[in-house]
Amino acid sequence: MALEKVDEPAIKSGDSEKEKTDWVGEAKSIGLLLLAVLAFHSLVAKPFYIPSVSMMPGLLVGDRLIVSKYSYGWSWVSPTFHILPRMEGRLFGSLPERGDIVILTPKDQSSDYIKRVIGLPGDTLELRGGQVFLNGIAVDQEAQPDLELPIDANAPCGSREFPGLRGTDAAGNTICSLPILRETLPNGVSYDIIDLGPQGTDDVAPVIIPEGHVYLLGDNRDLSADSRVANPLGLNGTIPWENIGGRAEFITFSLDGTTSLNPVSWFTSFRSGRAGTSLRPDRDDSVSE
Repeated sequence: MALEKVDEPAIKSGDSEKEKTDWVGEAKSIGLLLLAVLAFHSLVAKPFYIPSVSMMPGLLVGDRLIVSKYSYGWSWVSPTFHILPRMEGRLFGSLPERGDIVILTPKDQSSDYIKRVIGLPGDTLELRGGQVFLNGIAVDQEAQPDLELPIDANAPCGSREFPGLRGTDAAGNTICSLPILRETLPNGVSYDIIDLGPQGTDDVAPVIIPEGHVYLLGDNRDLSADSRVANPLGLNGTIPWENIGGRAEFITFSLDGTTSLNPVSWFTSFRSGRAGTSLRPDRDDSVSE
């Protein structure tokens, strides 16, 4: 009995080749994704890294935080890369409140700074012996117990910045013993600052803050290049409100400076207890200016 031959399907030459990648389409997709990320960073929220000690004790070198970009409206400084020319005014703008921690761009620089808003338009602000006076009234400062801050690579408690403040705690751990004052503004907002003793920036002659400007200070009062400081690194007086890029909201995570190429260090370098910390100051709602 003859076997019936079954014809095999013909193999088309195109079936043996992989489909060609649409590189143009891939590039468009990546470009749209990047634009979406940039738009989010420019208009909604942006991550920020703390590189200096100027906002201790609340913010440490190595802290990563989120800044809301919409809190005060938008201005030339809002885009992530500052591609717009400097111009006056804000879109849907509002002034920060006293005590807000904000990011800003100085009048003659392109770097981002982070400071605390102390003075608002129309205020007369001065400092006497390190104490802030607003409209002739002393801002309350109350001494607190020293803060025992654990020492690590990002918080070394160096002798140049914190002379004589290294010590040990009850468990024998090396710590930085920081002198703390609790400062309370006229609107009931309070927060901790560091005061290392008499310094050249402790006294500032009365300044009348112009319309559309704010006066900013760092919480580490003796190690902050803020509105008091008139040099290339300082803010050189009041800052226009359109130079403010957003409000600091909360810490996402913090690194102690020991991260290396070893993947294990990516986990061991996390500081415990800092993730999720709010950066909004405490406030007594029963107080009003």
